Parts: sequence; structure tokens; C-alpha cells
Amino acid sequence: MTAVSRAAAPTIGFKRHLRAEVVAGDAVYLFSERKVMALEGASIESVAPLLDGTRDMEALLRDMDDPAMSPIQISRLIGRLAEAGLIAMRYQDRSADDPTCAYWEASGLDAAAAVEGSCAPVSLLTVEAALDRPTAMEALQAAGLTLTHHDGALSIVLCNDYLAPELKEIDAAHRASGRAWLLARPVGERVWIGPVFEPQREDSPCWHCLAHRLWAHRPAEAHVQTVLGRCRPVRRPITTLRALEAAALNLIALEAMKWLAGRRYAAQRCVWTFDSADLDGRLHEVRRRPQCPSCGNPTLMRLQARRPVILTERLKRSQSGGGHRSLTADQIIERYSHLVSPISGVVKEIRRDPRGPDFLNVFQSGPPLGTAARGVKHLRESMRFQNGGKGITPVHAQASALCEALERHCAMYQGDEERIVGSMRSLGERAIHPNACQLYHDRQIADRHHWNAKHSWLQFVTGKIDEGMRLSWTPVWSMTAQTHKLLPTEMLYFGAPHTPGTPMIRADSNGNAAGSSLEDAVLQGLFELIERDAVAIWWYNRTRQPAVDLDAFHEPWLDDLRTGYAELKRELWVLDLTADLGVPVMAAVSRHSQRPRQQITLGFGAHCDPRVALRRALTEMNQVIPCVLDEPSSEVDSADIDAERWWSFATTENQPYLVPDASTRPRKPSDYHYVPCEDLRGDVETIHSRLRDAGLELLVLDQTRPDIELPVVKVIVPGLRHFWARFAPGRLYDVPVQLGRLNAPTAYEDLNPFPIFI
Repeated sequence: MTAVSRAAAPTIGFKRHLRAEVVAGDAVYLFSERKVMALEGASIESVAPLLDGTRDMEALLRDMDDPAMSPIQISRLIGRLAEAGLIAMRYQDRSADDPTCAYWEASGLDAAAAVEGSCAPVSLLTVEAALDRPTAMEALQAAGLTLTHHDGALSIVLCNDYLAPELKEIDAAHRASGRAWLLARPVGERVWIGPVFEPQREDSPCWHCLAHRLWAHRPAEAHVQTVLGRCRPVRRPITTLRALEAAALNLIALEAMKWLAGRRYAAQRCVWTFDSADLDGRLHEVRRRPQCPSCGNPTLMRLQARRPVILTERLKRSQSGGGHRSLTADQIIERYSHLVSPISGVVKEIRRDPRGPDFLNVFQSGPPLGTAARGVKHLRESMRFQNGGKGITPVHAQASALCEALERHCAMYQGDEERIVGSMRSLGERAIHPNACQLYHDRQIADRHHWNAKHSWLQFVTGKIDEGMRLSWTPVWSMTAQTHKLLPTEMLYFGAPHTPGTPMIRADSNGNAAGSSLEDAVLQGLFELIERDAVAIWWYNRTRQPAVDLDAFHEPWLDDLRTGYAELKRELWVLDLTADLGVPVMAAVSRHSQRPRQQITLGFGAHCDPRVALRRALTEMNQVIPCVLDEPSSEVDSADIDAERWWSFATTENQPYLVPDASTRPRKPSDYHYVPCEDLRGDVETIHSRLRDAGLELLVLDQTRPDIELPVVKVIVPGLRHFWARFAPGRLYDVPVQLGRLNAPTAYEDLNPFPIFI
């Protein structure tokens, strides 16, 4: 294609993608491929027939046959049409055809400049013989591109796999020269095109940013390659057709031509996938990872860990659904939806749990991505584990599922975290013994091999940690002492490297929380810790607790929920578990009313607002209900052995602590003496004050990832109990006596033999 010459005098006309039709006395209608516009007024009706691109301004004024319009009025009208983007200058001495110019003008570009830009030479690179190079060159040239053997204005890189190791060198070379390049896979049943990497732009991602996400979606492949000692992805058989290759190459040429012509739009930052089997096309946004070792600053997470966690005033913008937030559920979904993608996201998808009825409002966001696979058994276990969300509406549940998936992703060890190697003895008072948080009893540790063989991995008991053992430690901020303390990295991040020769310290999600702000996240982490502490104190001591009067809350959604449970032949009630810290904690309980196996399910919730605590308990139970909708098989699933034992054995008759205490009046909203607070930081400070009064310290680790941006923290309060089976002395034994639930502490051997399995 030859560039447009500007030698001839320019004429004026409606842009070529617009066709004008004048309906006298009505309007001038402008028809385009996408829409129709109506321009009203006698003036435009007079001028429109002259805007056919054959007249310059002088000729237009000469041929105007409307005495009511002066040259100044005509010029002003032409100016307004130009400002509206409806007319353009045309150059008669040109070789580009009208459809080509019409295309560029429809794209919002100057046709002459776009045609000239699209003629710039392009480099072609192929990796792993994606397809026959001469065929690709011929197709791209036939589509209108000019190819060069030198560095072109743009490079087109064709490959079989976006993770081909050769792309690393191509990316480095283009970043060094500042040249843009378009990556594409023109072969395979599913064609990939994009993104355009633009190293001259500071906010442009590099290939490594995309590769980091792609590998996270290929755990099985990463495992196989690691075991086999390979550095490149598995070579999969190519599935393609000539027609598909031709279509793909023409689309690649189109994207290159648009970029050369000067068109810039958001989809150029995406991988576009086209599934030839069903003609489904999707865009997967690729964003720069600020902590990327190749194009960013890999020290960002370490620097963040060294800073204090400072909370500011944060007003509550939403008080519906599952909590008090600084953003609404819709806003959270809109702001972070780009992170949901099976290619460029950290969340593969968000979908309704297919196992349960819609009224449960339970959504799944897939297994955690980025975990290092350790064989097929570990892969199956990780695929079985699903991040999920719940809520009183589908939108709240989807936002919850998204936040939980992002929370777990941020808690995965990625190698750029701050780590300090040393022993507790060498690090002094800064180092906190892990068992101050995990709270295993010495008898549990001594019997750990027998215990671990009988229970699920959730109930894992570690060995004894000696103060002379060298471990990796990560700083956590003490909001109580206003200084940094140290905890083992293994305890804070999933998948952190284990120090050989030391007992395994497994991280868990207790206190991990995502929020619409840092204050929101810290508050949610606190609620989870307080909830599980209260649950453990009730569960393992098996005390009878008051009922919660559901009718007194006057919640319309609750009536619908109870109706839905009745249709499932399930009874439903709620217990008050509020302990000494004064934050309302509730347990929702449900059993099947017409089966010998009652399949008792549980859900827990805590919040300053008792209504929110109730919602959380009930919606959490909704998440568990799909697991028991079908009669369980007689075979025990080894991955959920504690849950299967519970559902096979437990009834309200042999577990009477599940039934409300009939001697105590049911709790109403007024019994909780809730005083609303409009500031999230205010709620944190209120709870922190109660923790200090109880002799407890509040620790926070900011786990927010720069490429995720959603605030994520891990909140730790040494001494608060996990609801998993951890029986060290302390609150588990003391608080029931303090609250008058028991006259004396429960003996170790009399604690509930069923561990909480949620």
C-alpha cells in the first residue's frame, strides 16, 4: 500500500465511513457500520450535500446556495462538525482506496497519516518453527505489511507456546532497543494474539510479567519439567487447519497494521484468544508487575515488610452483605476483575457452586494458583481445595470469592519476601516462638506421629522447635508495641522453603484477610481470629450455649433462607458463642431431619454488629451445605477424613452441646449493646483496646502484592486459639471458667475428640 500524498489541495467532506442522507425538513442522517446519527437544522441540511469530498473550502463557499447563511456562519458550522469528528480533510492525489481510508477514519485516525504509518517496515521472528516461515511472510505481505530483514518499526514474533524460553532473549533485546513487539500464536485449535509489548512506556508489562502468570496456571507442567530437569514447556502436538492459519495470520497482520497506523486502545495490552471450535473470543488483560525482576523493582515486598503498618481514618461506604467495607461489592468486582483470567489472571474463574441450589449464594474461585506441585497426589489435593465466597446476594458472594482467592494468592510464597536467617537465641526478644501462636500441647507434640496418621492435613501437629534452630524469619508489625517482631516465614507464607533439619512449620489461613482498604483487611483478620478463638473455647469444652433468636432480627433474606433449608429437609438454628472479648460470635448449625446420618454442618461468624455476625455464620454454613446434599458413601475420603467421620457419626443426641441451652433466654440484637461506628479504624482500635486489656498483643503482616493492589494482611494475636485441635494451656481452659460456663478447667483427655474440620 502506498502512502497518501499531500501535494494536492485538501478537500472537505464527511468522513468516509459516514454516508449522509438528507430528509428535508427533518434532519441529516449519518449512517455508519455501527450507528446512525441525526443532525437537525436548516443550516446542516444546506451544507451536507456539499460535504462529499470534492470541494475545498473556497469551492464549498462558492457553491453554497443558501442566502440565509453567511461565509462566517458556514465556517463556524464546518468547525463544529470537525470538533465532533464528523468531517475530515481529503487529499485527492492519493493511491489508497476509499474503504481503506474509511477504516482508519472510523478508528478515529487521520487517514493520510494512518496509511503512511501502516506502510512502515515490520520485522518477523519465529520461535520453534511455529509454522513455515515463507508461508507466514507471504501471508503477512499479502495482507498489506511491509517486511524487512532489519529492525522494523514493530516486530511480529510467532511461536508455538508463549512460554518458549527463546522469548526471554527476544524480550531483552527489544527492551534494550526500546522497540515494540507483537507476540502471537497462529497455530493450534485456540489462536493467541497479543499483547503488544512497548518497552518505551514505563507502565508496559514485559514478557516476564506475562510468563509469571502463565506458569501459575500450569502446575502439573511445572512439576513435570522440574522433575525431568527441562527448562522449556512440554511440546504439545500441533492441531490446526490451513484455513485457521490463514485467518490467524491475517488477524495478526491487522493488529500490526493498526499499531503502525497509530491506533492505541486497551485491547493491545491483552492476550486475545480465539477458540476456533466454537468461535469464542476473549480478552485477557496483561498488566505490568511492579515487582517484576526484569522490568520492575524486586525489592518492593522486602521494603514493605520493613515499614510500620499505619492505619488511617477510613469511612464505611457499605454496611450491607457480609460486613462493613470502604467499597461496595460492585466496586470491588469492577476494580479487580482484570485479575480473573485463565491466562493472565491470578484467579482462573468465578462461578456459582454447581452442587447446591441458587439460594445458597455460594461461588467458587478455583484452587490457589502458583503453588509448587509435589507429585500427582499433591496436585489432586490442591485441585480439590477451592477458594470460595458467600453472601446474602450473588454479587456479595462473587466479591467474597474474588477477595478470598486474591488473599490466598498474596499469602503464597513467591521468593521476594523479607527473610532473616537466625535462631531465636541469636535474634533475642524480637523473635516470637511459633508455638506462642500455634499453641500445640506438649502431649500433642509427643504423640504427633500417631495423631498425624489418623487425621487430615489440616490438623497437622509439628515437632518441638528448639531455640537454637536456625530458621528463616519475617518481620511483623506489633501494633501494640509499635515495633517489628519476627515470626518464622514458613508460618506466614504458604509454600515457604522449609529449613532442613527442623520440624515442619505449616502456614494456615487463620487471620489472613483481604479488604477494600488496609483498615478493612486488618479488621476482617481480627474478626476471624476472635471468631475461631470463641469457637475453639466452645467446641473443645463442649459447653451448652444460648440460642440466637432469629425472628428478633427481622431480616427478610433470613426468611427465604429458612424456607430453602426446609425444602432441603434440614433444620437450622444459631448459637451465641460470644466470649470474653465482647465481639459477637455466632455458630450456625444445621442437621438433616429425615436421615439416620444427620450430616450436621456448621458455619461461624464474628463482627461488632451482631446482624453481620449472624449473616456471616449463616452464609458460611451455606458454603458447607453442598458437601452434604447427597448421602455420603461408606468410603472415607482420606483428604477429608475428619469431616467424613463427623458426618458419619455425629448427631445432636451424641453431641448435645450443638443444641441451644434451654435454660438460657435466646439472644436478641439488643443483648449485644452494639454502638455503630462510621470509621473502620475506630473498630480496629476498639478491639485492640480489648486485646490489650486481656494481655494480648496485636501483630500485622502486610502481604499486599504490588501487582494485585487489593490490601491483604495476616493478623496474628499470640494466645488466641485456632479452632483446629491445638491444646496448649491458656485461654482454651481458662476462659470457660472465667465466663462461668464451667466450674473447673476441662482436663486434656476430656476435650472434644472431634477436631473442627472447616
